[in-house]
Parts: sequence; structure tokens; C-alpha cells
Amino acid sequence: MTEPILVAKNDKAEFFLLPQMANRHGVITGATGTGKTVTLQRLAENFSSRGVPVFMADIKGDLTGISQPGSITGKIGERLTALGMTDVKFEGSPVTLWDVFGKQGHPLRATVSEMGPLLISRILQLNDTQEGVMTIAFKVADENGWLLLDLKDLQSLLQFVGESADELTMKYGNVSKATIGAIQRGLLQLEQQGAAQFFGEPAVKLDDFMQTLSGKGVLNLLAADDLINSPKLYSTFLLWLLSELFEMLPEAGDLDKPKLVFFFDEAHLLFNDAPQSLVEKIEQVVRLIRSKGVGVYFVTQSPADIPDKVLAQLGNRVQHALRAYTPKEQQAVSVAAKSFRENPALDTVKTITELGVGEVLISTLDEKGVPTVVDRAFVVPPLSQIGPVTPDVRAQLISTSLVAGQYETAIDRESAFEILSKRATERATVAAQAKAEADAEKEAEKAAKAERAAARAPDTLVESITKSVARSASSSIGRQIGTQIVRGVLGSIFGGGSKSKSSWF
Repeated sequence: MTEPILVAKNDKAEFFLLPQMANRHGVITGATGTGKTVTLQRLAENFSSRGVPVFMADIKGDLTGISQPGSITGKIGERLTALGMTDVKFEGSPVTLWDVFGKQGHPLRATVSEMGPLLISRILQLNDTQEGVMTIAFKVADENGWLLLDLKDLQSLLQFVGESADELTMKYGNVSKATIGAIQRGLLQLEQQGAAQFFGEPAVKLDDFMQTLSGKGVLNLLAADDLINSPKLYSTFLLWLLSELFEMLPEAGDLDKPKLVFFFDEAHLLFNDAPQSLVEKIEQVVRLIRSKGVGVYFVTQSPADIPDKVLAQLGNRVQHALRAYTPKEQQAVSVAAKSFRENPALDTVKTITELGVGEVLISTLDEKGVPTVVDRAFVVPPLSQIGPVTPDVRAQLISTSLVAGQYETAIDRESAFEILSKRATERATVAAQAKAEADAEKEAEKAAKAERAAARAPDTLVESITKSVARSASSSIGRQIGTQIVRGVLGSIFGGGSKSKSSWF
């Protein structure tokens, strides 16, 4: 049996998270500045020391210290002394640093096809009609065998769908050019936020998130201090990653420890403005992925940020302080208190507002999977460094990681963009040839028409005079010839007769 993880202590008891129950998921909640990140770091390094890989987003940029040994100085020393834990061994954990933008870690990419129409629509915040058109576009790509790898592939595909709107409407239903235009504008905004660097190849191999080194699980840290500025891209990417793990991993049954633990920081972003269909998908993934040996831990300010059906599946709970100055905040405190198994000796609602920094209400699952009664305790400090590493140390971590050199160079193989561009070029060439032939025929017809017109055109003045004189002369000669002919004919009748008559006298 894997050694339990000591999470928190008070003067009466110690509170553990059992690794065999870690895939029953969990939640870490509390107001800003109450110590959620330190709790996350404590859990992550302990999973690592037990050979369990972890994936987590580094929202504030201060989790990289988990790779270095800590020290018994300052508040850490004070807390350890207060908890009676002065004999500890400080150590770091193996890490792999990732960054969607490729600046503070290895580039982390996914293809458009892998994300699929539902998640792409989520990123773009499309309405139902627009999502339907996006689904049609993916269907067209599938039927034609066009790979959708990067953002320009999707843009080219949508342009093709727009140009073929009349034909596709007859086959799939209404495809409006106005809808295509709206989606394209959304893609342009997404591109300006840096998404073009995220979509593409080489796509990340999920196996690279599940590695161990010297018996320790590798901690995968996603640099998210810039990514969080695009909250839909951030939350949708993590959801995609979770769903891909669910699809990839085989059924595992009850394990001694998880295959992977996934921390979803700023979890409220996942559910903000999410359509019901997406929320239902999330509920399904969270419910079923534990059978694949994956534990999911949501980190957010209040349990109220998480839908009830999801919250009900989170068995391990750590609650930091909440403030209740407004009616809405008071309601959030009440929700947080009700999410725990009640302790008759503790006023949970009151205690939540009184907790100090690093102090929590905690309830975990016992050996039978039953939540323990909630209790108040202090989180045990991490054994690794709290706070970020220096840029030089970060660079060293990147250059020596297990995936160094595998993702740095982007690949752009033939896909929808190249295929559709080639088709467009071929159509343009055929159209240009047809136009050239039509223009040539028009020119030939024009020349023939000019020639025919020239044959019927009036003579010049000189030509007219010349022809007139010629016609006059010819006419005169003709008349003379005609007269002579007449005369000869008549002469043969009368003239000769005249001469004969003259001779008769």
C-alpha cells in the first residue's frame, strides 16, 4: 500500500490523503491570498515522491520552485516548528515546463481535428446556429479526407463552406454566409491572441505527461500567466486535455495510486457561461475518468463556482478562508460549509471566515471511500522551494527535460489549407484559360465583323468621282452601242429598205 500523504496537522491530529482514494477527485477552495497555491504544491510534490505524475497550470508563475529544495527559513521554519516537524528533508521534484506560446517552456500544441467542433465552438463562444455550421464544416472535412491541423486549415475550410453554401444547405441544412463571416471574425480574434501557435504539429503526446524519473512522478507545469489572459482558450485546452486522457487510457479499476493527477486551477473559468451541453460533458468526464486512474482536483475560490453534480463527485476537500462581506459572499460561505460532512464540535460556517493564511477545513476519504468529518488544521509546508526559479534555472530545466528537442520545431505538412489552396489555384488557372479563349473568340469575331463592315463601307470622294466617271463613260458607250445595235437591227429592216427604195426609183 502506498504511503498516505500528510496534508495538514493540528495539535490533536494529522490529516492524510490516501493515494488509493486520490482518483476520487478533490477540490481546493479559498479566497485569494489564503494559501491555495501552497496547498497545491504540497499535494503535487507528495504525489511525485510516490511515483505519480502530475499536470498543473502555473497561473501566477510561482510554481517552478517545486523543482528545487526548500529551506527552513522565514515563515516555513516557523510553521514547521509550530507543527513539531523540524526534522524534515527538503527536496525538489522532476519537472517538465510547457508553454502554449513556446516562451517559458516546451511548445504545447494540439490539432484542430483533435479539439473538435464542440470545443472550438466553446473557445469562440459561438451560439447554437454557429456551432451547427462549425459541425457541418468538420463533417465536410471528414468526408473529403482533409486534415485540420492548424488555424489556417480551419479558416480555409470555412471559406470553402461559405463559397459552397448553396450546395451544402441542400445537403446538411442552412449554411449562411453571414454565419461563416461571424465565425471567421472570431477566428481572427483568436489568432491575434496567439492561438495560431497552439494549433498545429507536432501535437503533444499524452504519454509525455505520464513519465517518471528515478522513481518520482514528473510534474508537468503549464506556464499560464499569459494564457490566462485568454480564459476561454485556457479552460477549453485543459478540458480537451482531460477528455483526451479519458479517451486514451484503458480502464484501470481500483489502483494503489493514481496514474496521473490533474490540477485544474482557476476552475471557475471552465464553467463560466458554459452551455448546458458542455457542462453535462464535463460531468460525464469527471465521473468516468476516475475508472481510468486519473484524479482531478479543482482549484477555485468557492465551491459555488462548481456545478453541484460535479462538486458531488469531489471526495477530498480542502477549504481555505472565505470572506463574507456581501450577501453573495455569505451565500458562498454557506455553500462551502454544507459541502463538508458535519462536525458537531465545529461551527463550520463561522470557522470558514476565521481561518488564517495556510489554515484550512479539511475532509478526505477514508479506506472505505467515506468522507471524514470536517476539521480545522494547518497545511504542512512543502519541502520544495516556494516561489519561482530564476530565468537561468528555468532555461536549464527546459534544456535537460525528458522531452527536450521534441516539440521545438513546428511541422506544417499538407492539410486542408494546402489542398484547398491548390484547388483554388487550379480553378483560377482553368478560369483564366477559359477567359483567354473567350477573349480570343471575341477578338476574332470583332475582326471578322470589322472586315465585313469594311466591305460594305461607302467609297471615299475620289473613289466616288472615279467610279461615277467610269459609270458615265460606260453608260454612254453602252447607250451608243445600244443605239448602234438598235440602229443596225432597225436598219436591217428599214435602212436597207430605204436604200433599196431609193434604188427603186
